[in-house]
Amino acid sequence: MPKKSSHTPRLRILLVKLSSFGDVIHTLPTLEALREAFPPAHITWLVEEAYAGLLRGHPALDEVWPAPRVRLNQGRGIQGAAEMARLTRRLWQQPFDLVIDLQGLLKSAIWVFLARSRRKVGYDCTRELSYLALTERLPPFDPEAHAVRRYLNLARYLGAPPTPPRFRFGFPISFEPSKFQMTDRPLVVLHPGARWATKLWPPPLWAQLADWLARDQGLQVAITGSAGDRPLAEEILAFMREPARNLAGRTSLEELAGLMAHAAFAITADTGPMHLAAALGTRVVAIFGPTAPWRTGPFGEGHQIVRLVLECSPCFQRQCPEPRCLLDLSPALVQSACEKILSDMEIS
Repeated sequence: MPKKSSHTPRLRILLVKLSSFGDVIHTLPTLEALREAFPPAHITWLVEEAYAGLLRGHPALDEVWPAPRVRLNQGRGIQGAAEMARLTRRLWQQPFDLVIDLQGLLKSAIWVFLARSRRKVGYDCTRELSYLALTERLPPFDPEAHAVRRYLNLARYLGAPPTPPRFRFGFPISFEPSKFQMTDRPLVVLHPGARWATKLWPPPLWAQLADWLARDQGLQVAITGSAGDRPLAEEILAFMREPARNLAGRTSLEELAGLMAHAAFAITADTGPMHLAAALGTRVVAIFGPTAPWRTGPFGEGHQIVRLVLECSPCFQRQCPEPRCLLDLSPALVQSACEKILSDMEIS
């Protein structure tokens, strides 16, 4: 009689967190916790193609599966149908022992439903009836808890130890001062752009702040953002009297991370690169308007949140005819937050 094989198949885990930039970063400690709980496991992360770069080369991951963004195209069917078909075949060809949905939306539920697994875990009562794709539901999460802790709670449920949250990246972090004509002065990065119009602090106020940083604090100011943010950066520069570097649309992910890591601190709107800076250990002054920093603010110690306490805020609205939460937020309040960080770091 042939001997039975002593080889035990590796546990196969599929982590579904498709978007967005900041949310993917928020999920990194959960990945680390799962790796600690299941050291031999084969862990795959399903993520939208736009954010796959954040996970490239991560030491706790075995595979990254890019997913097309699922959306209806005004009666012309689902965009990316061919990509969806290819990923569906891949899901059927490679079954998983455990599927974890950390998105909790219809777009993630589609992939969770299509995945071959007897165990599909996530939170109950999530939006768009996405919980119906699960076979195992945790009680609804506390919406006021920080996203990092909400995701980690699920890992704890699966057996992960209560170790402190850990952020790591696998892609190379690049900083070449000569490429961006940097000086020897301490660097402060301004990232004023955001996807919601209601998260945008007015350009003249950014300019007043940037002039103060350069003139009174002796800092080198660099404005970052996507290519779409370049007109916003140019508008800020047009209001300024002091020099600053406009790097919007000029940095790769690796270079943006390098700038954030090298910076004395960063000043941002409520946007994905805010979380990148915090995850890299750089202190952040975060300007908040319609959203809640206790839910999705920069995670960790030493950051400064600047917001007005108004009856209507947080409203979580993407459009507002008169966003007083940001229009009435003065540069002096942001300067005060910057001074606290400068004092702590003895830069000024």
